[in-house]
Amino acid sequence: MREDGGMSQKTAVVTGASSGIGEATARALAAAGYHVFLAARRVERIEILAREIGGTSAPTDVTSPESVERLADTIGGHLDVLVNNAGGAFGLEPVAGADLEAWQRMYDVNVLGTARVTKALLPALIASGAGAIVNVGSTAAHVAYEGGAGYNAAKSGERAITEALRLELFDQPVRVMEIDPGMVRTEEFSVVRFGGDQGRADAVYAGVAEPLVAADVADAIAWMVTRPAHVNIDSMVIKPRAQAAAHKVHRTG
Repeated sequence: MREDGGMSQKTAVVTGASSGIGEATARALAAAGYHVFLAARRVERIEILAREIGGTSAPTDVTSPESVERLADTIGGHLDVLVNNAGGAFGLEPVAGADLEAWQRMYDVNVLGTARVTKALLPALIASGAGAIVNVGSTAAHVAYEGGAGYNAAKSGERAITEALRLELFDQPVRVMEIDPGMVRTEEFSVVRFGGDQGRADAVYAGVAEPLVAADVADAIAWMVTRPAHVNIDSMVIKPRAQAAAHKVHRTG
């Protein structure tokens, strides 16, 4: 709990909070009454967001042990919610032409980053007496696709962490949950994946009238963590209606 004018306020950490799903989740949790610690590398962005929502900017690189240690020091001994959202996909080459440095980056952020932050903040989550962890995965952890092997592997690894952690903490007051979005149109995800090629990024969503947006996923995350403490939403797959499966999407025109 955080003291707020003599009142106790629940606290949350959102990694990757500078844009997209992370930013939207920070806003949703603040609206739900949480004091949100915004953990991301882009300091200017999270400082602006912190002022807007009354949160705390916590510059963090989830791939750096020292940076994550500083985050844990900032949070202190009590934390109610951790949303491990920091991640990313880089490239769409087939395995035969894989950029293994990009694969390493994906593993470092999606898998090791999630593990590193969880390990550092778990004592504070347990100390809260009713902690909640939500790992933001992807439908890429469920179904492989051509050109996606590196991201498929990274998100599958993150999903394995979630499942193992739930087993390991079965007797502790911490819920362990996972949300796996399908097609979500954000301002950066596909652009980053295609190395800044806006045209290729836009083509991913061509003809899809209503892909998910970041706020849709954030709304689901806020619902998950605000269930009663005995209710664990193990796994939620969230997709737009137009996406029947990873490979089957209704497009017009």
